[in-house]
Formats: sequence, structure tokens, C-alpha cells
Amino acid sequence: MHRAWTRKKNAGDHRLGFLGCLLAVFVAVAPASAEKPEPLGAEVAALPVIAAVSITNNNIFDLEDPEEDKSIFRLANRFHVRTREDVIRQQLLFKPGEPLSKQAVEETERILRGNRYIQDVSVRAVPRDDGYVDVDVITSDVWTLMPKVAFKRAGGASETALGIKEMNLLGSGIAVEALYKSEIDRDSTVLKVVDKNLGRSWYRLEALMADNSDGHDVFLNIGKPFYSLDSRDSQDLLVNHSDRIESYYAGGELAAELQHEVRGLELSLGRSSGLRNGWARRIMAGVVYDEHLYAPLDGAVAPQLPGLEGRKLIYPFVGVEFIEDRFEKSSNLDQIHRVEDRFLGAAIGARLGLASTAFGAGRDTWILNARAQKGFGDTSSNALLLSSELDARMQTAGAHNLALDVAARFYRRQSERRLLYIGLTGTYGRNPDPEQYLALGGDNGMRGYPLRYQTGESRAVMTVEQRIFTDWYPFRLFRVGGAAFLDVGKTWGANPVAGERDTLLKDIGFGLRLGSTRSGLGRMIHIDVAFPLDGEADIDDVQFLVSTRKSF
Repeated sequence: MHRAWTRKKNAGDHRLGFLGCLLAVFVAVAPASAEKPEPLGAEVAALPVIAAVSITNNNIFDLEDPEEDKSIFRLANRFHVRTREDVIRQQLLFKPGEPLSKQAVEETERILRGNRYIQDVSVRAVPRDDGYVDVDVITSDVWTLMPKVAFKRAGGASETALGIKEMNLLGSGIAVEALYKSEIDRDSTVLKVVDKNLGRSWYRLEALMADNSDGHDVFLNIGKPFYSLDSRDSQDLLVNHSDRIESYYAGGELAAELQHEVRGLELSLGRSSGLRNGWARRIMAGVVYDEHLYAPLDGAVAPQLPGLEGRKLIYPFVGVEFIEDRFEKSSNLDQIHRVEDRFLGAAIGARLGLASTAFGAGRDTWILNARAQKGFGDTSSNALLLSSELDARMQTAGAHNLALDVAARFYRRQSERRLLYIGLTGTYGRNPDPEQYLALGGDNGMRGYPLRYQTGESRAVMTVEQRIFTDWYPFRLFRVGGAAFLDVGKTWGANPVAGERDTLLKDIGFGLRLGSTRSGLGRMIHIDVAFPLDGEADIDDVQFLVSTRKSF
């Protein structure tokens, strides 16, 4: 469910300013209206037609490689159930009898690489004497049955997890997980099932049930997404119900607690004309039920915040989306010696809903979500990736739960093994809902400080990293890298429990990175040592952090 933005009676200038910015972004990324679609007949006729498609699905280890022809690797291959051919074939965007399209081939590779049970994929076209082509789809599996034993330490606090996860049940592509985890806020027992291709279709199912020490979570999502740039329709049903304690911190210490219950349902449909002239254009419509209830805890200090009376929003919405087909394959950016699919095109989308007491909502309000994304440069030298998103509610009483997120990521390739990374993320918040206040500390950007050391309505963090990628490949299981880093950040605006903290936080440090290449976890193990340069005197001079993350 989206955060929202409310409208002031005298905020016409602000609305016009936002609409002007949105229009400018739209003009910048959308193709000119005078450009007419080119006829496809001659282009298609010039492409070779596919005669047959074969699937070559390799096991985890290549036993023809002397480095991998070991008894332990042969044993792993023997016990591993390889992905079934029909699971891979169902995700192809081409089939026999159709013209071979480079775009469909490249997007198919991206779709298959997006599965955590596949390590790598390539598609090869072999010409035939009769003018047709045979296409061979070559994939490599990873080990997907994982006893999940995880430990994370950041900001002076520890988190643990113990369970089992299978990301490719009997080669079906279905992921199942049973997990117990202990985190700073709660202990949880979690059961989760994800099937991205339900019944060998493009429909997906995600279901989660969690029994928590402070409540529960139930989540169900079933539907067919826009699975490719050329897909023509989408359907989606989302149901969630959660009950948990929201915790508020001051200086890294627990200061207040609040019980928070969420009941939500969303139904949406989408239509598209497919990929035309390098762009996908989509429209969406749906209906949302979004209810939040708050209650003080017995014996706990409750934060003094507006909005604790709760809210119920029932509203229809419409949305549009434009996506440019511009992607690039790269390596040694956020992963170590692994193919990374990087979006370097432009994308813009917006969604507008209207909640009304006439529909049973608790208030009259507009609900807005707008987002834009653009890439510049080339990942082989210099690349800049920009993104932004606005969530807000607009009503006559004023702007509520406005959050403008912006992010910039800059990559400068210094050599094959060295990369300079600069990341800047920021959120401008105004009148946030009780659960939307922003924390900053060791678990979200400032590695030299305790968890949730600062809290406020807005937040900004800059990270500078010198990344090193080595060829060290211990046991043919892990890729090794390292980083030296500088973090700078702060929060500002109202703090719900301690007032505004003005200190600009800074830390420096270094760390080791271990990239998993043979397991479906696809995570990067971070081992960091960070040194805070500001803050109160009671902060430890050295912070040790161990965690698993999706990227470098």
C-alpha cells in the first residue's frame, strides 16, 4: 500500500510546480508524438525463422574442468535435482515458427538470470542450410537446498536466523522456506512459498505466514505481471494482514513503542500495446482497501504523534507507465565476476487514486505515487544511474505522509579489478504516518554507529567506496573482493521521541566481500570494520559488522 500526499487549500503553486516537473520528465523520456511507428512487415521478413529450440541445462559443477572434477563436486552434482526443461522452456520469449528477435533473446536471458536457481545463461543461434536457425538455450544451475544459518551484527546489535530453504523444489522453480529468526524488533517463525510460473504459466504466487513475538504477518500475492517489455496485460491480487509493535529509538536506545495493525487488499488490471519503437507503454487501474489501527502498549511509553486515531482508505486508482528498452550486461559492479543486467534507459510512471467517504473511507483524499528513472553513460567506463519516487496524500487539511525519495549511483571503472562507487540517497518527508519515521544507523548506511542512532522525518546518506575485485576463488565456491569506504549522513525534521538531532554523522572503514557463486542465495557476505568520526562519547570507537546483502 502506498504512502500518500494531501493538498493544502493554498498550495496551488506547489501543485503546478510538481506537475510541471512531472511533465518535463515525461517529455524528456517519452518519444516524440510526431514519430510514427515503423511498419514491422519488412523487418520481420528479414529475420531468420526459428526451426527448433533446444535446452541444455548444465549441472552445478563442470566436471570436464580439472579444477572442478573433484569428489565433493561430483557428489554435489549427483544429489542436485536439475531444473526441469519445461520450467526453462516456459520462460522463453520465442518459439519455433517465429522470427528470431535479438530483443527477445536478450530479454529471455535477463528473465532466466533473474531466477535464483540459475547461475548463468546464454542463447545461441545456429544457422541451417535451409535458411532457418536452431536455437540452443544453455543454462547452469546452482545449489538451491540451503540450511539457513545466518548471523548479522551491525550497529552493536546481533540478528540470527536458523531454518531451511529450497529455491528450486525438485527442479520445479518453486521456492519454499521454513525459518526461525531473531531480530532486534522481534522473533519470528516464517513459512514462505514463491512460484514465479504457477502451473507453467506467467502467473506467480507468493504466500507468507509469520508467527511473531509481537504479532503476526499474513501475505498473499497472486497474479500475472508484465513479465516482459512486450507483454500485453497484467492482473494482480494482493492481500495482507499484519499486527506488530513499532519501536522508536533515540541515540540507539529504545524510547517508545506502539502496537500497529494493518489490513490491506489490492486488485489491479493492466493493458499494454507491447514494445513499440523501443518503448513499452502501459496503463493500469484497480481498487485498494488500506486500513491502519494503532494502540498504546501496556506499561510502555507511547510516542506523542499525530495520526494515532488510525485511518481507513478505500479508493479506485489509475496509472500509466513508460519504459525504454535499454539494458547492458556488465560485471564487477555490484557483484564479483558475475553477469549483471543493468538498466540504462529511461522509465516514468504515475498512479493516482481518490479515497472518498462515499466509498466507505474514513476521509476524502487523493493518493499519489510518481516515479522516474534514467541511466547515463556506459558501465565499461563511467555510468550514472538516477531514480526518484514520490508518495503522498493530498487533502484539504494539508499534506500528509509525503515522501520524496531520490537516489544517484555513480560507477567509475578504473581497471578490470578496481572500481570507484559513489552513492547518494535521500528522502524528504513531511507529516509522516506513525510508522514512517526514518532511522539512520549501523543497519542502513552509517556503518560506524549504533542501530537507529538518529530518527527524523527526512534522511540523507552518501557513501564513497573504493572496490577491489580479485581472481581469488577459494574452493571454487566464493569470489573474493574488498572495499574501503566513507559514509556521511544525517536525519532532520521532527523526531517522535527525542527532538531533532543536528549532528552530521561520518565514518570510515574497510571490509571483505565474499560473493557466493554456487548457491541460490546469491548474496554477498560483508565483513566490515568501521570507525565513527562524530557522535556522542559513549559510542564504541570501533564497530564490527557481519551481514549478508544482495550486492557489494
